[in-house]
Amino acid sequence: MLQAVIFDVDGTLAETEDVHRRAFNRAFAQAGLKWHWDEALYRRLLKVTGGKERIAYFLEVAALPAKSAPDIAALHKAKTAIYTSMIDGGEIELRPGIADFLAAARAQGLKLAIATTTSLPNIEALLTATMSASWREVFPVVAAGDSVANKKPAPDVYLLALRALGLPADACVAVEDSRNGVLSAKGAGLRVIAVRSDNCRDDDLSGADVVLEDCRGLTMEVLAGF
Repeated sequence: MLQAVIFDVDGTLAETEDVHRRAFNRAFAQAGLKWHWDEALYRRLLKVTGGKERIAYFLEVAALPAKSAPDIAALHKAKTAIYTSMIDGGEIELRPGIADFLAAARAQGLKLAIATTTSLPNIEALLTATMSASWREVFPVVAAGDSVANKKPAPDVYLLALRALGLPADACVAVEDSRNGVLSAKGAGLRVIAVRSDNCRDDDLSGADVVLEDCRGLTMEVLAGF
């Protein structure tokens, strides 16, 4: 029997990735770096999960001098501050259909949780701006990327969410937008609903149990199939 729905955040609850991209570019400029991630490059970089990991991967593929882990962490910290400021300024909304689905799921007594590679400050900024400070009542369980050793496509963050929920994988379904996310959830034994997003629209989502073109297709009728 289905008891919980576990959500990814970036690209799933909200189309955040372009805000992340612009925040990275502002952080680079502030640090005096002449790096610029355009939309096409950023889509390629999204294949690597985690902001710090993404920076390190960019340096490698662009054949740029490596930076130390502390330097990358400091650059990512600056980017996070810029991102949260942009979110606080109202630059993002929940994807159409998400608010209605969350309300319907809660009305049916389903538990809701988050499993994401993004960091907790990013989650807090986004959900406070889009759902008010009461978002913790909607998502009492939050498993974030900075709480696990290995990020998606590893299953770690979903396994963490399942432990916090106190539920087995077969009592839950994950909602994801990317191939890495689908692989992560499947690796934890979860069934998966994949919803295409702007920056991962071309991802191979065939590993999911259901693939939807947008979040307005995310309904209780779809959940009934699980």
